[in-house]
Amino acid sequence: MFPWYCCLCFLYQLSIQVGRVLNLQLFITCAIKGSAAARLKSNNYLWTVCLEEKALKGFGLQEKKIAKMKFMKLGTRLDTFYTEEATRSVVSDIPNDLVIQISNINYLLHQLQFSLLPKCGLLQRLCADSDDSSTVTIQLHDIPGGEAAFELCAKYCYGITINLSAHNFVSAFCAAKFLRMTEAVEKGNFVLKLEAFFNSCILVGWKDSIITLQTTVKLTEWSENLGIIRRCIDSIVGKILTPPAKVTWSYTYTRTGFNKQQQLVPKDWWTEDISDLDIDLFRCIIVAIKSTHMLPPQLIGEALHVYACRWLPDTTKITRPESSVSQTDEVTDKHRKILEIIVNKIPSDKGSVSVGFLLRLLSIANYLGASTVTKTELIRRSSLQLEEATVSDLLFPSHSSSNQYYYDIDMVAAVLESFLLLWRRTSPAPTENTQFMRSIRKIGKLVDSYLQAVATDINLPVSKVLSVAEALPDIARKDHDDLYRAINIYLKKHPDLSKADKKRLCRNLDCQKLSPEVRTHAVKNERLPLRTVVQVLFFEQEKGSRENDHRMPTQELLLSRGKQIPIVRDELSKLQLGSYEQTIRSDGIPRTPAPSESSTRDDQKLKRPDKKTPLEAGKKGGERTNRGEGI
Repeated sequence: MFPWYCCLCFLYQLSIQVGRVLNLQLFITCAIKGSAAARLKSNNYLWTVCLEEKALKGFGLQEKKIAKMKFMKLGTRLDTFYTEEATRSVVSDIPNDLVIQISNINYLLHQLQFSLLPKCGLLQRLCADSDDSSTVTIQLHDIPGGEAAFELCAKYCYGITINLSAHNFVSAFCAAKFLRMTEAVEKGNFVLKLEAFFNSCILVGWKDSIITLQTTVKLTEWSENLGIIRRCIDSIVGKILTPPAKVTWSYTYTRTGFNKQQQLVPKDWWTEDISDLDIDLFRCIIVAIKSTHMLPPQLIGEALHVYACRWLPDTTKITRPESSVSQTDEVTDKHRKILEIIVNKIPSDKGSVSVGFLLRLLSIANYLGASTVTKTELIRRSSLQLEEATVSDLLFPSHSSSNQYYYDIDMVAAVLESFLLLWRRTSPAPTENTQFMRSIRKIGKLVDSYLQAVATDINLPVSKVLSVAEALPDIARKDHDDLYRAINIYLKKHPDLSKADKKRLCRNLDCQKLSPEVRTHAVKNERLPLRTVVQVLFFEQEKGSRENDHRMPTQELLLSRGKQIPIVRDELSKLQLGSYEQTIRSDGIPRTPAPSESSTRDDQKLKRPDKKTPLEAGKKGGERTNRGEGI
């Protein structure tokens, strides 16, 4: 007992030096030869140390939690196992009479001299028919845990010191069960001690339970049959359902700005630790939590979000397929399985996860080639919360090798289409102050801002921009200022755009819905088609807005663009005569008809002549000054 006394004294003196002991409990169970302690009768020394996970309070610091893994140490003899080529032997004066073959390793052991057979029921049965004077060879290739687990059991029989913890408990327990090291063979046998350690230490701890559960992946069938998985999950779920104020164990929480010493335990304290688990075990825990109906769906959604961030690829940082080494099929299948399980376990409650997370999952689904069912569900869930999205939530790169443009605009178009289908199905007759009107206006603002962001992509075709811009109904835009900005950015980044494409791009622009500042910029914008500029000038005349600080006279502006005045006047008269014959849109705002073949011919007439008038030559010098480049 002298070593134990010294150990306790050392721990006590150390605690005095650091500070006052808050709640340090030391549980030591000793089973010495000839005595019975807690029914653990053995020929070996057994001692188990379980330290409660509380640190010492010293130097005026607040109490904090540190991770202390439980462990069990059995045996007192030094390790005398040694390796010679593919053979493991024990240093002994007694010749070996038992050979255990596991995989490619032979163990040269002893039957009776070191209690190997008396403790192992399986070896007793296999050696029953052998001659006592001969060496017995037994093959145990199917032992769970392999040679490492068998060696733990063998060392226990030899009285050699072994250390057991959550990392090797599962393999040792399954191997001991396989070898039948139970109470029926010998009292206080290995299985009983492992069960005592499992119940009193591992299941009591938070991280011990998680690590033990994770190690069951290699021995799933054995762990399931022995009840290890079920009991670990019950222990973990029970701690997750504990009120945060009663959480006294160590946990991992690495969120930015969180300080364990100064802040209370957060409600999602458990999400990072369970993200270490295999996806199948993680799913079991989520299912068990949801079945209790004790946690809000937002907490379950946060756990799914943390797990996805841990294991799924970040599509915003992945280079194009042609310039990077593609991941293996095995990794892709694993990621696809994780994605589909996460999507399937998202709570049905709206707002259980953010729309940004849903859109990220959709981008990952496109990258991994997930099933159509998974993509459709993500599109539906994203459209339900599209109003909550920001422009940054929509910006994901396209990973299709056939697409030369950078942004995945097809994904946004699919989500927008799903939103509009639901909106048209549920919205009543639109009025200015209804929630449905506010909803569609918010989406219109979001889409136009998104178009401004993607318009900088020099490889983005006009058809993709139009597919998104034209998807919105007329009432979605209270004004067209943001749409004009998106068109202007696109024209600036694509100077070689044809006249036909420019007209297609600008036909969605309603000049009546432009603010005075934007109209002022438009009439000076040489990137716009001439017909669009003429329309802006016409509506300016109709409105009667001729403030000198906002605009220039019509004739002077047209001269600054180098156009012929008579031809422009003809255009204005044509527009003025036909202005009231235009069709009326569904929201009651007149719409400029789309350009036709006649408008193309009109633009041909308005080309600059070879010869310039003196007035035009005088205005040429101030052209660059009056021209507006940005708004």
